[in-house]
Amino acid sequence: MGDLPRALGVATLETLYMTSVASVLVALAGLPLGVLLVVTDRGGLWPVPALNRTLGTLVNVGRSIPFIILMVAIVPLTRLVVGTTIGTTAAIVPLVVAAIPFMGRVVEQALREVDAGRVEAAVAMGSTPLRIILRVLLPESLPSLVRGAALVVISLLGYSAMAGAVGGGGLGDLAVKYGYMRFRVDVMWGCLAVLLVLVQLLQWLGERLASRFDHTRSTSSPSPDHT
Repeated sequence: MGDLPRALGVATLETLYMTSVASVLVALAGLPLGVLLVVTDRGGLWPVPALNRTLGTLVNVGRSIPFIILMVAIVPLTRLVVGTTIGTTAAIVPLVVAAIPFMGRVVEQALREVDAGRVEAAVAMGSTPLRIILRVLLPESLPSLVRGAALVVISLLGYSAMAGAVGGGGLGDLAVKYGYMRFRVDVMWGCLAVLLVLVQLLQWLGERLASRFDHTRSTSSPSPDHT
């Protein structure tokens, strides 16, 4: 493999494809999951203890399974969804399944940090649970949500490298096939350098966005019934 920069470029694009698509799907599923974990708890806006315990158990089980084992365990699901178990698109399925529980907990923790007084004030004003979620809980927790989302995306980046090591493509696949198996130290270090740069960029972007949202929230705090 004489053209290392080109190979790194292709592998990086594959990794970004897996991570970005998985991140969107995880956000779409993890955000409602986290909200449900908060509002269905005892004393929540919509207390359903049985549902809350069920969701909490599923989240704990999902977070306790190592990613490599999860990839193998859901091979039938991957084949059912995308028609194959090899390649970058196939790797997205286990990435999403693995990260949804993590995202759910991140959202839950962010929402629980919201000042209970603001929620109680909204309830006293007659706001509906949905309105409180959309106008109080989510806006007030936005900086924490952004920081948590950045951590989830960084975790997905690491998962994608592991997925690549077992046929998922991307930087992990390049590092194992052409670096480890062919004793190409330059390939190994190249993949590692790209991953480090991506992680630092994601962390920087997450902090910048969170700081901006935090500043916006501190300078403008509308009433939950403000229209």
